[in-house]
Parts: sequence; C-alpha cells; structure tokens
Amino acid sequence: MLLFSKIWKTGIATEVLQTENPGAVHLGCELERRIRTLFGRALAIREVDAGSCNGCEIEITGLTSPVYDMERFGMHFVASPRHADMLLVTGPVTRNMEVPLRKTYEATPHPKFVVAVGDCAETCGVFRGGYGVVGPVQAVIPVDVFVAGCPPEPQDILRGILRALDRFPDKPATTSPAAVEGSLR
Repeated sequence: MLLFSKIWKTGIATEVLQTENPGAVHLGCELERRIRTLFGRALAIREVDAGSCNGCEIEITGLTSPVYDMERFGMHFVASPRHADMLLVTGPVTRNMEVPLRKTYEATPHPKFVVAVGDCAETCGVFRGGYGVVGPVQAVIPVDVFVAGCPPEPQDILRGILRALDRFPDKPATTSPAAVEGSLR
C-alpha cells in the first residue's frame, strides 16, 4: 500500500516527447501517404545483416524508437522474407552470408525493393579486400537505392526508403508482377 500512496502523491511524472527534428515527422507523413497509395496497407520490411559492424543496425533500430516511430507511419519489420515488400541490407556481403542473402532475395515476393544501408553495403568500406568479404551488396543481388553514411542517421534511412518507393508505379495492383519487376530496373 505504501507504493500506491506514493504514486498517488507524485502524480504523473512524464513529459511530452519533443522531437529534435520536425523534418523527420514530415518525412514520415510523406512516407505514410506513399505507402498507403501504393499498398493500401503497411510496408513490410525484412532487415538483413550481410556482415556489418552493427552500426547501421543500431540506426535502423532507432527507427522503432519513440522519436521516429516507424509503425505509426505504416512500416514494420517482418521475420520472414516471404512476408516482406522491402529488404534493408547492411554491411559488405561476407562469404558466410552470400547464399543466405541470395535465398532471402529469391524468397521475397515480387515486386520487391532492396535498400542497401551504409557505406559498407555500397563499397565494403573498411572491410574492402578482407579475406571473408565477397563484395558489396550489388555484387550479390540487385540494389534499388543506396543510403550513404557510416552509419547513416535514421532520417537518412527513411529518405532512402522513400526514394525506393518513388521508383514504384502508382497502381501496382493492376499490373502483373513481371511488368512491375521490369519497370524497376
């Protein structure tokens, strides 16, 4: 009972969350509008770490924080590539991840987008020339958009997702999967 009386005396002790960057909210709203137009539902994203240092993963996880709150803008992560619309791939592709990355790409239904996040995904970064590195993501699977940075900020990742969606035709439901795949190239 002592705990409840303390709670009653203290009252509500939380603060309203202030976003440091109102541009992120505007970008999120723009993403939500585009996602609703294209899919009529949420955008399902499968994140794949192809061999990174985990810096980019920390920033991707930041997208789920209260500041960016990607779920409120119609995006969520899925555990299976079979349920995904988009792949977010980080890091240079290591020898151990080459086959799993290809299989993940093949398991993702058409139309699909690939966003390579971070400098290592595009150029291998500091891992270039390593004995365990196959190469950048584009050497293994086709990439639609690169997000530069080491690591890129969550807002930059949101911009990359929006750029990838802008490559998509406006009415995918009336187009065959083969035609949509061809228009993304």
